[in-house]
Amino acid sequence: MLVDCGEGTQRQLLRSSVGLAELPEVFVTHYHADHYLGLPGMLKTFALRGREAPLTVYGPPGLADLFSALRRVFGRLPYRLELVELRDGDVLDRGDYRIVVFRVAHGVTANGYGFVEVPRPGRFDVAAAGALGVEPGPDFGRLQSGEPVALPDGRRVLPEQVLGDPRPGRKIVLAGDTAPAATVLEVAQGADVLVHEATFAEEERERADETAHSTAVGAARLAAAAEVRMLALTHLSNRYFGPEIAREAREVFPETVVPRDFDIIDVRFPERGGPRLVKAGARATREEGEPHGGDGSGEGRGRSDGGGGDPGDPALGGDPVGASPRGRAASRGAR
Repeated sequence: MLVDCGEGTQRQLLRSSVGLAELPEVFVTHYHADHYLGLPGMLKTFALRGREAPLTVYGPPGLADLFSALRRVFGRLPYRLELVELRDGDVLDRGDYRIVVFRVAHGVTANGYGFVEVPRPGRFDVAAAGALGVEPGPDFGRLQSGEPVALPDGRRVLPEQVLGDPRPGRKIVLAGDTAPAATVLEVAQGADVLVHEATFAEEERERADETAHSTAVGAARLAAAAEVRMLALTHLSNRYFGPEIAREAREVFPETVVPRDFDIIDVRFPERGGPRLVKAGARATREEGEPHGGDGSGEGRGRSDGGGGDPGDPALGGDPVGASPRGRAASRGAR
């Protein structure tokens, strides 16, 4: 699935090892253009390739109105396009995980999305199973799956006899564009990864408040309060470089990364090391994975490819966001 589809998304996917797969679902957080402007081109490309599989686009209320205008751009499609409007509190059940929809604080109707796995079975006690007479093989798998096993002597071994306490599944929370909000804090509690915007540095906190965006420090404070394992900062202004934003956030929450285009976050189970940033992991040649305590800020060689945002977003105005007095032109008030 894809969350948001800004201008250039299709191009970057084609440059990646992922490719332009026939995505079954796209989730849009809100209707500032930098979050949906890539959709018409992508939908048209799917049509030109002869796509037949249906596609579902989810978004906050207003999705149908948006697409009534966009249809003039992408025209008729040879595949079924379904539009589903989601509201705060909606939950999509996907079997082994749920998608939780929550409201964020961005001054317009906007959703965040939490991806929450169901609890996992507890650790399998091989010694206890052997002591009960269970032979290694398929019966081990049945017990791990929660099924009782009948032994040749007529005894039944129950899963709770050989399994430890259930273990939580993984949780990934994508907040989209938002000021630090209680709703994000609630959903993000204990998350493995929180993906949160950091449009401004702390020196522009007043402007962030005015425009319902976040500073790096504000996002880091929320991550610390939610006790997440990793904070991934996105939506940086082109005014900033990844390392300076990462440094600010890490003073509050050390487990912060600022991914670049083509980076991957490998969300491993806690017992396997937890989340880690894999630099250029979506390129053909992968670099060695970086633990989540690593730099993750573009190695200081350039800007994070977080995107500068939509010129229509009131946070951006006419000047680059976050202009500072350190030899930079002073920023004008948000429009």
